Amino acid sequence: MGSPPMIDGAFARWLAARAGQALMGLRAELGFADAGALKSAGDKVSHDLIRTELAKWRPADAVLSEEDEGSRLAWTAEVSSDAVSRLNADRVWIIDPLDGTREFAEEGRSDWAVHVALWSRSAPTPHGLVAGAVGLPAQHRVLGTDYPPAYPPMTLEAATAGGRTIRLAASRSRPPVFLTDLAEDIGAHLVPMGSAGAKIAAVVTGEVDAYIHAGGQYEWDSAAPVAVATATGLHASRIDGSALKYNEADPRLPDLLVCRKDLASRLLAALQRHSG
Repeated sequence: MGSPPMIDGAFARWLAARAGQALMGLRAELGFADAGALKSAGDKVSHDLIRTELAKWRPADAVLSEEDEGSRLAWTAEVSSDAVSRLNADRVWIIDPLDGTREFAEEGRSDWAVHVALWSRSAPTPHGLVAGAVGLPAQHRVLGTDYPPAYPPMTLEAATAGGRTIRLAASRSRPPVFLTDLAEDIGAHLVPMGSAGAKIAAVVTGEVDAYIHAGGQYEWDSAAPVAVATATGLHASRIDGSALKYNEADPRLPDLLVCRKDLASRLLAALQRHSG
């Protein structure tokens, strides 16, 4: 592919696209007979590629990757040197080399993703994300902050007047226990999907209206999708309405809401009733 673009947003897109091509090639090479082997190989191939390119083209920046040893334990007293580095850094790339390994290893599924996001200490926003890209390789597209999708505005009144039910993206494997009751409360329809990146991408493109998660995640699960969603003009927060924050000492980020802005107050009110 030659030299990557130097602007961070375009670089994130380039990197997500490169990793996505490698993952699609791996799927074709290994096939789907051994799902466990395909999952392990996918995580490693994408992680190694992204880490290598970051070391080459952004050597001064720190990295937080799901596949780094001890990444989930960075918040404990036994902090690794990488964790110390990123907590003191001005710029940190937060990556999920393969979001949705289960879907990646299932033939015919396209709801898996590659996440590449950049956090900056000097960012003007509470979440600190200044660039990001979500690669959806099996859907042949990359959503990025360099060219955020134009989100078609539709007010809640227009949607309900047209008879369309609000659509909530939900986890295939572990939806929040309260989500069914919440959906009934507001008259919404649950749409099961795979990876977090695919679900937030569906909100960005207007395929669904919101994504609610409260089952436990880490920063890399949502950093890149949230960067793209907020660049597009969507609402993104914790389910109590507080700001999402990244590059924290504890990388766990247990819940989030991403939705159309005109739905935010209604969904936050419903979450207050049902998530307690």
